[in-house]
Amino acid sequence: MKTYNSFSEIKTDLLSNATSCVTLTQAYIKNIHEHKSLNIFLEVFEQSALEKAKEVDEKIKNKTAGKLAGMVIALKDNICYKGHKVSASSKILENFESLYNATVVERLLAEDAIIIGRCNCDEFAMGSSNENSAFGNVLNPLNPNCVPGGSSGGSAAAVAANMCIAALGTDTGGSIRQPASFCGVVGLKPTYGRVSRYGAIAYASSFDQIGPITKTVEDTAIIMEVMAGKDEYDSTASSKPVPNYSNELNTSKKHKIAYLKQCLEANGLDAEIKNRIYEIIEKLKLAGHTVEAVDFPYLDYLVPTYYVLTTAEASSNLARFDGINFGYRSKNATDLESTYKKSRTEGFGAEVKRRIMLGTFVLSAGYYDAYYSKGQKVRKLIQNKTTEILNDYDFIILPSTPGTAFEFGQKGEDPIAMYLEDIFTVQANITGVPAISLPLGTHSNKLPFGVQLMGNMFSERELFAFSNELMKI
Repeated sequence: MKTYNSFSEIKTDLLSNATSCVTLTQAYIKNIHEHKSLNIFLEVFEQSALEKAKEVDEKIKNKTAGKLAGMVIALKDNICYKGHKVSASSKILENFESLYNATVVERLLAEDAIIIGRCNCDEFAMGSSNENSAFGNVLNPLNPNCVPGGSSGGSAAAVAANMCIAALGTDTGGSIRQPASFCGVVGLKPTYGRVSRYGAIAYASSFDQIGPITKTVEDTAIIMEVMAGKDEYDSTASSKPVPNYSNELNTSKKHKIAYLKQCLEANGLDAEIKNRIYEIIEKLKLAGHTVEAVDFPYLDYLVPTYYVLTTAEASSNLARFDGINFGYRSKNATDLESTYKKSRTEGFGAEVKRRIMLGTFVLSAGYYDAYYSKGQKVRKLIQNKTTEILNDYDFIILPSTPGTAFEFGQKGEDPIAMYLEDIFTVQANITGVPAISLPLGTHSNKLPFGVQLMGNMFSERELFAFSNELMKI
């Protein structure tokens, strides 16, 4: 099969009859099966994908096809697709079939995207390595001894391994951008409220966002055009108009860019990543942009604030998985109380239980003020400081991750070391601003790494245009 690196290449071949949606979908399915050992897909939707492909081919012939005709896209296993299984990679939801479409799925299908399957992820999107799935680890296609990142590791690995041209993930603290960095692809966390969360299985509702993982900024932009916008099913979805992102990718504007001194001076940052960012900064200056160092005194508070608040929300959101209404129910239960206890104990994995317990603790009567209430106050401080910086600058440039993909088992025994993998990504979720990871570096260990850009709230149009320019540096 020809390796496609962008949706525009696919469209060119479709319009010239060099390929068809059916041929394309069959080739991606074949590739998925041939690399089954990577454990990227939990399920391939062969029948529905090929039916949709056949339907789209007819539409192309009749010149009635939608904007995404020919885009073969995968879903993270926490995004609902009617009539298809969704489990959040957890035993507690194993074999559960969705009764409705997520809003993003509805919109993709309406524009003739072809959904090929559901990708493995960290259970309930909790993790930075994809080692927490109930259905086994996803292997990084660039080096199978290494993790693909998490929690959307399956989605990033699927794009990197040419099993689809794009995939959807969810990002609560870096879960799109970190695996995008580890797998050498583009990953976007949109502004909070830019994309409806309806139909995404919740982890932490004030942090979660659905976003695309692709090979190009243009593909990210066109998917966002389709997915973004007001939704009556999600009261947090913004009613702001959605720009025509993909037609506004060229810019000659000279920008003012900040970099956070504390990030580039952080002890855990790999020296080669640090040097690459300084190299990009110098190239931006030569191109006429203004790039300046700014102080961000809250770096050490980002991860603690994130984990106090997200675990509190998780303990509330995951209370619904009780063994009564749907999902896994323990066969060892004898009464109501044992049904709750045994179903949740047997159904949830270790990391999910750890976070539920931590969240329940920080919300408990004796500790609410000391942890949860204080966490909300620190969140506000972080938001205010980030807004202050972005009032003076167009973008903030920083690393996506402290290092490249690490080997399996290297950090799993130490939750704190694993949590610190999110140190450069959680700021965007705490504050709600958009952030994108761009594959702009290759380490001497031959693994890729990303460079991250953050912008003002709802500045995706400017973020895409500048990212497109940065990809050429």
